[in-house]
Amino acid sequence: MSFRFIDTHCHFDFPPFTGDEAHSLQLAGEAGIEKIIIPATAAENFARVLALAERFSSLYAALGLHPIVIEQHTDEDLARLQQTLETRPTKVVAIGEIGLDRYRDDPQFARQERFLEAQLQLARRYDLPVILHSRRTHDTLAMHLKRQDLPRTGVVHGFAGSLQQAERFVQLGYKIGVGGTITYPRASKTRDVMARLPLEALLLETDAPDMPLNGFQGQPNRPEQAARVFDVLCELRPESAETIAEALYRNTTTLFDV
Repeated sequence: MSFRFIDTHCHFDFPPFTGDEAHSLQLAGEAGIEKIIIPATAAENFARVLALAERFSSLYAALGLHPIVIEQHTDEDLARLQQTLETRPTKVVAIGEIGLDRYRDDPQFARQERFLEAQLQLARRYDLPVILHSRRTHDTLAMHLKRQDLPRTGVVHGFAGSLQQAERFVQLGYKIGVGGTITYPRASKTRDVMARLPLEALLLETDAPDMPLNGFQGQPNRPEQAARVFDVLCELRPESAETIAEALYRNTTTLFDV
C-alpha cells in the first residue's frame, strides 16, 4: 500500500537541491512525498524560498530568523520579515525556523530570546503557526510559548528531549517533529518518546540536507527519506501504518493549511 506524506521541514533552498529542484521533487514524489515546507534561516533567504514556493506547486514557504546564526540577524531583518508578511504571500504557511539554541560556546542567549519573542508576536499578528528549533532549551522555550499563548501554535522540530518535555509542548497545543533520529537504534530516548506521544501530536520531517538517517551517514539527507522515517515510526507504534499515515497527513494539513 502506498501512502501520502508531507515533509514539514526541508531546507530545499540549499545544496544539493539547488539547480536540481525538478529532479529532486520527482524523487520525493516517487516516495509518496506530496508536499514540502521550506523554512528560511535568514532574511537573505526569504526571496529564494518564496521563489521556490511560487515556482513549484508542491513547495511551501516558512519565513524566519534561525537562532544558530543569531549574530547575523538585525532589527532591520525583523522589519523585513514583517514587511514581507504584510504582503501576504499565498504560499507562506508558517513563521520559521525560529527558536532557541544553547549549543554554541557564546549563544548570545538574551538576544536569541528577544528575536524569538518578536517573531512569536509576528505569528500572532499574521495568524501563522511557527516552526521551532530547540536545542538544550526545551524548558525555556516552553516558558516563552506559554506566555505568548499563540492561537495557531506550531511544531517543535527535530525533538530529542524527554517525554515529560515533549508532553509539556503537546499540552500547550504544539506538535512534535519526527525525523531521522528515530532510525538510530541508540537513540532509545527519542524513539521511546515518539512511540508514546499521542498520534495527533506528531508530524513527519527530514531537516534535509541535515540529519542523515542511520545507514546514510556522510550523505546529504533528502526529502524522500521521510518515507523511511515513517517506516521506522510504524515499527515503534502500535497503530496500523494506514492509521499513522493518515494522522500525520491530517495533522500537517490542519496545522499549516497546505
